[in-house]
Amino acid sequence: MINSSLWFFRVLLFYIGIASATMLFGALSPVLFLFSDKIRYFVITRWSHFFILWGKKILGLKYRVKGHIPREKTSMVVVSNHQSAWETVFMQTVLPRQSWILKKELLYIPFFGWGLALLKPVAIKRQNRGAYHQVIRQGTKRLNEGRWVIIFPEGTRVLPDHHHRFAKGGASLAIESQHPILPIAHNAGRLWPRGWWIKNPGTITISIGPLITPHSGESAQDLMARTEKWIRNEMEKLNA
Repeated sequence: MINSSLWFFRVLLFYIGIASATMLFGALSPVLFLFSDKIRYFVITRWSHFFILWGKKILGLKYRVKGHIPREKTSMVVVSNHQSAWETVFMQTVLPRQSWILKKELLYIPFFGWGLALLKPVAIKRQNRGAYHQVIRQGTKRLNEGRWVIIFPEGTRVLPDHHHRFAKGGASLAIESQHPILPIAHNAGRLWPRGWWIKNPGTITISIGPLITPHSGESAQDLMARTEKWIRNEMEKLNA
């Protein structure tokens, strides 16, 4: 009973810290419009670094990274499985300057959405018939600006040991923009399952795969199938 009460307090403390940081950085957002894009990105992503560090200190959420970030100078399309909010934040602490493909509704969240908008995401309405073309058009623009584009092709958070079909948008973006795909697999959902309060201490593993380059004449479906195969195989190893 004491341990349960103590853990409840630690989780509560974690969210109080995150809420306080979110309001602080969100309130700074209007001022940051006066500065360059690089400065805005650096300041806002300090929130992400705080999030990961605070989770480690308060909840015991550690992590380890397998593989290495490629040293190629080109920007990349990052394709990852999606199990929790944790990995979306973590990406900003290890990968170069980036933009996410995300649902537009997130930008309407007070404070959080204000800061998120400064990161120049590709914000789409999933029911919009033009969303696919928006991903290709704006995603290519972000890649040409030197940003890496992060996409979760399952479209929603998926429980561990469950699977959603990978949409082809990320592969289409890689083909149309002629940028490689960097696949990433992780098991964050084991420790950060869907649900507001349920969190578990432990070590999350993030596995960075080899670059996947589109073949000449390869379809988006085939390219995504190659990408999904690597991610699924790696997830099985992480869960073994």
